[in-house]
Amino acid sequence: MASTLLSPDCSTSATTARHLIPLTRKLLCPTTRLVSFERCLSSPWTPSLCLSSSVSKYRTAVSAADPSSMTTTDTTANIIDGKLISKQIKDEVAAEVVRLREATGVVPGLAVILVGSRKDSQTYVRNKKKACEAVGIKSFDANLPEDCTEDEVLRHIEEFNKNPEVHGILVQLPLPMHMNEERILTGVSIEKDVDGFHPLNIGRLAMQGRDPLFVPCTPKGCIELLHRYNIDIKEKRAVVIGRSNIVGMPAALLLQKANATVTMVHSKTMSPGEIIRQADIVISAAGVANLVRGNWLKPGAVVIDVGINPVDDANSPRGYRLVGDVCYEEASKVASYITPVPGGVGPMTIAMLLSNTLLSAKRIHNFK
Repeated sequence: MASTLLSPDCSTSATTARHLIPLTRKLLCPTTRLVSFERCLSSPWTPSLCLSSSVSKYRTAVSAADPSSMTTTDTTANIIDGKLISKQIKDEVAAEVVRLREATGVVPGLAVILVGSRKDSQTYVRNKKKACEAVGIKSFDANLPEDCTEDEVLRHIEEFNKNPEVHGILVQLPLPMHMNEERILTGVSIEKDVDGFHPLNIGRLAMQGRDPLFVPCTPKGCIELLHRYNIDIKEKRAVVIGRSNIVGMPAALLLQKANATVTMVHSKTMSPGEIIRQADIVISAAGVANLVRGNWLKPGAVVIDVGINPVDDANSPRGYRLVGDVCYEEASKVASYITPVPGGVGPMTIAMLLSNTLLSAKRIHNFK
């Protein structure tokens, strides 16, 4: 039974969910629930980097659950359209960039440091640069060789820290294995930490009565999708699947700040299926294709799937297709709202990066 449930061969037909963008009304179902996905990776999301041992642990843990006792309903979930929302946010950022420039002469600037020649990282950096150009944000970059030293990276970070034209600094992750990621990220000025990974920003996020200067982009995007669809978080039960520093942990903290009751499910969790079935909101960030099945979900759940996982597909020109952590075809028959993969959370990450960069420029120059 477990091997069948965990098969990656779950169909992801988009025809099972309708495109409805209810940006002006509340959910009709009081038992809304969010399934959120937290990647165990830094951006860009590269499923191949997810350790096979971690995947095995997740599959071993979830196999203990007995989903056979659950039944699914023949309903159709509304699609949470990340492409549409990200475009709205980019349009808003572009308008504010113009207002800032006309009032003060200041143009927001984003610096990206890329170490090495990973193709996925290079693609992601190019996409960020294009997005900056589209909204009027100035781009700066530093491309360093794979074998450079930590001190070389830190020197470039310090140059950007001191550059008044740079309002946001992003170190593209993952870094080469010989580098201490914590030391590198701590070198970024907290006032320019638009990725939200500085320990002081994370610490403020975790504390009651404190707010970070910046929130990590992907979890911020997850919460923004809920807000834009008028989905209530307060007093809901939320489950976050995965506990990485990149998505899971900050997503759980954001849900908690919004007054949800939050549980984190990870590779060491006993009977995770039972826990997930209690949640109104689930954010899944495990990096395991089709891990969450439809009969693990409470009817009316709101599902936010951050996962991007390649599975073999002979019908695709690339030989594979991308799926999320959630079995879309099954979940869309149970959930009230669901993010597709691709086209859900993914586009929100860069939109939130642009938003954070604008926020930084406005804060530094005391512009309201």
